[in-house]
Amino acid sequence: MKQQYNTALYLRLSRDDELKGESGSISTQRTMLTQYCKEQKMRIVGEYVDDGWSGTNFDRPSFQRMIDDIEDGKINCVITKDLSRLGRNYILTGQYTEIYFPSKGVRYIALNDGVDTEKGESEIAPFLNILNEMHARQTSKKVKAALNARFRDGAHMCNMAPIGYKKHPEIKGKLIPDEDTRWIVEKIFDLAAHGVGAAKICKTLSEEHIPTPAYINYQKYGLYAHLIEGRPESKRYDWIVSQVKNLLKNEVYIGNSIHYKQSTISFKNKKLQRKPEEEWLRIEGTHEPIISQEVWEQAQAHINSRKRSSKNGETQIFAGLIKCSDCGKALRLLNNKSGSRTTVDKHYMCSTFSTYGKEKCSIHYIQYKVLYAVVLERLRYWIKQAQADENKLLARLKKSDDKQRDSEIAHSKKELVMAEKRLKDLDNLFVKMYEDRANGTVTERNFAMLSEKYQQEQIKLEDQLEVLRNKLQSSEQDKDAAEHWVKLIRKYTDLTELTAPLLNELIEKIVVYEGVKDDNGNRTQEVDIYYRFVGMID
Repeated sequence: MKQQYNTALYLRLSRDDELKGESGSISTQRTMLTQYCKEQKMRIVGEYVDDGWSGTNFDRPSFQRMIDDIEDGKINCVITKDLSRLGRNYILTGQYTEIYFPSKGVRYIALNDGVDTEKGESEIAPFLNILNEMHARQTSKKVKAALNARFRDGAHMCNMAPIGYKKHPEIKGKLIPDEDTRWIVEKIFDLAAHGVGAAKICKTLSEEHIPTPAYINYQKYGLYAHLIEGRPESKRYDWIVSQVKNLLKNEVYIGNSIHYKQSTISFKNKKLQRKPEEEWLRIEGTHEPIISQEVWEQAQAHINSRKRSSKNGETQIFAGLIKCSDCGKALRLLNNKSGSRTTVDKHYMCSTFSTYGKEKCSIHYIQYKVLYAVVLERLRYWIKQAQADENKLLARLKKSDDKQRDSEIAHSKKELVMAEKRLKDLDNLFVKMYEDRANGTVTERNFAMLSEKYQQEQIKLEDQLEVLRNKLQSSEQDKDAAEHWVKLIRKYTDLTELTAPLLNELIEKIVVYEGVKDDNGNRTQEVDIYYRFVGMID
């Protein structure tokens, strides 16, 4: 007697598939599979549809629901249009088709690929899974490249426009000021430019019943209803500090678009991770600014000044700039009180040493007055050079900068070639491993172990390649850095004291090394100053 199959139709279409224009729409898949089941007199117990879900992982709602029904014994046959509809991760797809489904007595059919587990193990299926994953990887790269091109062309891709802006009604990816809400942004920046802190700004906005972005979006588009409906009226004006701080740091309000603040770990792992600022993509002048550069700079200066205030109200002008040469962490400002007299001797020490002791790092002690004198002297020196002969200074900086940049570019290109070659070698290794597995040369255990190892290496290499390409691109764009820095330093003529805004404008970081004593007990210490745009030029 012919076995009765309780069949699940699994249908999937990702956004990438739609972009590629694949002829595998949900309706097409449904028609094809339903017709097949009708011809084969197979009983359909349910449809499981994941529309808009990637095939590179299996955390899809309908797929997981289908697995639950298999566990409950409701399904003993799964059918898809082809293997790629089941998944594009060759390891996990293979585990389901070759291990999980057989262990549960589930027949699996990939119609267009001629895979049917009732007819025995398919020798071609592992290779098709590899090709499906390679297709997913290539599609991911093409989609990223297309987005990157749009970003560089000035497009601002977002689900919703930030408060103060609205989407252009005709030009996709274009922002234009929203006259109904821009005044809110202007008010926030005006308060910040006059020295008002984020907490006080929040209080002012709430007291004046100025609507929050959530309430504005609820009014205009019906969004965030769960935050507004059934809540007290005060919730509509309940601004929070982090919201104001993020708004004040958002360069969209001076006409810039910033992309790649965060990205997925890999094309398989969609978990988002925050990227360091040097890897962000900043495109200037993509749309009309709401805030002038002058107001922006005034607001940022006050923000930086408040960041650098200690508990007693004293400004820490080097905060965020001074780093340990060994562990890379910040140096901590401390006050020493010695003897019966209250004499205060401010100094810096490594925060890692301060927290964990000499097991993790050394002290890197430097007196505040020594550091202050060194930095002041070097800045005054460069200001003097710029005043004496600006062209000569520019030539000197460009020569040093070009030499350093050329060296960095050459090194990055060498690393890029090696990483690309290794990635290609890994693709070839995977194909050979499947051949060895099919021939019985490699055991199932060794195959799984090597697959996992090579897969992890692939993920790391892909991340490394993206970083290297961004680094090379950034290096090519930094050729006018020397002129920009000289223009900045020319603003200062008679420098008598250091301030936090000045230091943050001219200096990127200050690296302090461990002090060294010679045989006579004399102590020397190295301090490297990295200036913005031009690096270490002393």
